Amino acid sequence: MSIARILRLHMWCAGVLALVSSAVFSAETGVTEDRILLGQSAAFSGPAAQLGIQLNLGAKVYFDHVNRSGGVYGRRIELKTLDDRYESDLAAANTKQLIEQDNVFALFGYVGTPTSNAALPIFTKAKVPFFAPFTGAMSLREPFNRYIFNIRASYQEETARIIEQLTSTGTTRIAVFYQNDAYGKAGLDGTEKALGSRGLKTIALGTVERNSVDVRKAVEALVAAQPDAVMMVSAYSSVAAFVKEMRKAGYTGQFHNVSFVGSKALADALGNESVGMAISQVMPFPFSPTAAIVREYQKLMSEAGHTDYNWSSLEGFVAARVFVEGLRRAGRDLTRDKLISGLESIGRFDVGGMDITFSPTNHNGSKFVELTIINSRGRFSR
Repeated sequence: MSIARILRLHMWCAGVLALVSSAVFSAETGVTEDRILLGQSAAFSGPAAQLGIQLNLGAKVYFDHVNRSGGVYGRRIELKTLDDRYESDLAAANTKQLIEQDNVFALFGYVGTPTSNAALPIFTKAKVPFFAPFTGAMSLREPFNRYIFNIRASYQEETARIIEQLTSTGTTRIAVFYQNDAYGKAGLDGTEKALGSRGLKTIALGTVERNSVDVRKAVEALVAAQPDAVMMVSAYSSVAAFVKEMRKAGYTGQFHNVSFVGSKALADALGNESVGMAISQVMPFPFSPTAAIVREYQKLMSEAGHTDYNWSSLEGFVAARVFVEGLRRAGRDLTRDKLISGLESIGRFDVGGMDITFSPTNHNGSKFVELTIINSRGRFSR
């Protein structure tokens, strides 16, 4: 064989190898041969810190379990976290960093309505999946956004269930204490719609600023109105401050919360004053291993050294479980579009006592709402 032919063959082989190498090693942003990088911006410090800490813990426990078993198609799942302290501007900055600098594959487990709303235009423009935000706001549900996947019921579904329960027992004088931001207003809107459908209106309103416990004006307004029940739509620190001050002022009516409050954190903050507190939940009961998903959650949490079970960490665990199912359905040649298609192919998916339903036209996975109360022993009951 001539030297010229040998050189031409060598060059041809080198070209083929380059193409093969490119096909093997070029992948979607945030995906390598052995890793999938996710990003999470949440409150890890400040008055709402336990929401981010617990949600992240539950997700990490499940992701670590999957990684120990070889990951998904040989890829381990890593979750990079940034603290936004439950502040919108920090959430927006964190989102840009995660997408533009850290090059994450998808965003996972953001905490809060105002923070998720701040991230919305950023991840939508970048076409990055936004999975399992810890919020029930309609702004993350309507209009339909191809990149958002919710695994929890909406605040409208939670407030409707609470108002149904209250009015069924003849309780109609209802006031609202809400956080003065997108989250609080979403809960207020849901409450007013549920009351309006029954020909009723709120009798008084009180507000608190995000990350604040200055509840004096709210207490004055609601004590003067003397409602039979107060719907509360805020985080656990401000709700605890509000309840304590209301009771100091002599209020003896009912208190109701939506799930975002952080049930265990609220109970811990109130101590004995938490007795009788009612809270709607969007995840199965985490303290009783009746449901298969709760048994798995308790087992893996316990093995990881965590036995302080709560709804927030269970939500992170369920979110991670569903996300991994989406990865498996997406296949080995992982891209963001294939993840979206994989999640949409789930249809009705039983995670072990709780159904998650996704389709190409519906990314709102669950309508599950259950009412709970803190009993005289300081424990939660249904």
